[in-house]
Amino acid sequence: MKVILAKKAGFCMGVRRAVETTLDTVQKGGESIATFGPLIHNPQVLNLLKEQGVEILDKIPDKKSGTIIIRAHGVPPSHKEKLIASGADVKDATCPRVMKVQVIIKKFRQQDYTTIIIGDKNHAEVVGLMGYAEPKVHVVSNEEDIQSLQLVGPYIIVSQTTQDDFTFEKLSKAILERFPHGEVFNTICDSTHKRQDEVRNLCRRVDAMVVVGGRGSANTQRLGQVAEEMGCPVFLGETEHDFDLEALSRYKSVGVTAGASTPGWVIDLVVRTLESLPEKNEEQQ
Repeated sequence: MKVILAKKAGFCMGVRRAVETTLDTVQKGGESIATFGPLIHNPQVLNLLKEQGVEILDKIPDKKSGTIIIRAHGVPPSHKEKLIASGADVKDATCPRVMKVQVIIKKFRQQDYTTIIIGDKNHAEVVGLMGYAEPKVHVVSNEEDIQSLQLVGPYIIVSQTTQDDFTFEKLSKAILERFPHGEVFNTICDSTHKRQDEVRNLCRRVDAMVVVGGRGSANTQRLGQVAEEMGCPVFLGETEHDFDLEALSRYKSVGVTAGASTPGWVIDLVVRTLESLPEKNEEQQ
């Protein structure tokens, strides 16, 4: 089978930084190491870190020794303060692109602006961003959310960094039509822009798209949505074992992309598995 791998597939800068920060801490040894919440949205990487002795905290401890690493998605500032107060050595592995959004929100909150975040309500990054904007903050995920908005005074619109361009443009435009004079900051990161554009281009060249990444990864799911919007058949899975190879073998060519949290070794296994499928000739179509 002909397989075309997207150039931007796999770890983005923020994820790589978080994983390297954690592995560097492991290599230095010492006391216990934990992440506050899952470091990234990829089970294979989390299992690797678990094997290295890294635990995942689901709540803030009153007292803690050792090191606590803040996940790539970031946390509300109050959570960071409490983690530091626990006595642990806190390392902040928040993605720099997410930090940029935090800075924008904090600046305008100090000027009494309301913040509207276009993103997924329960996503870890959005929860963290809300902490910088509270109490004047709203999360918009769809057009129905806009209908229930009640805004008084100045406001800004920002985006979850892994949001898709089309949704952000559509929703921000609809908000501005209902509440003019808001300030819009397209805070979707460059990696997300490029990844999504590459999927659109690949869909024009292949018969189907394979998207590799964690089931809980929002940006992985969005890559699949982008391909579907292009009218391309989409197959999503975490590892090479998750794909319907019989169904994929019906296609002559497939494109492969992966979410920002997907490690290279997982992508390589998927590509090799697909390449091992018999090449489909014209008579078989």
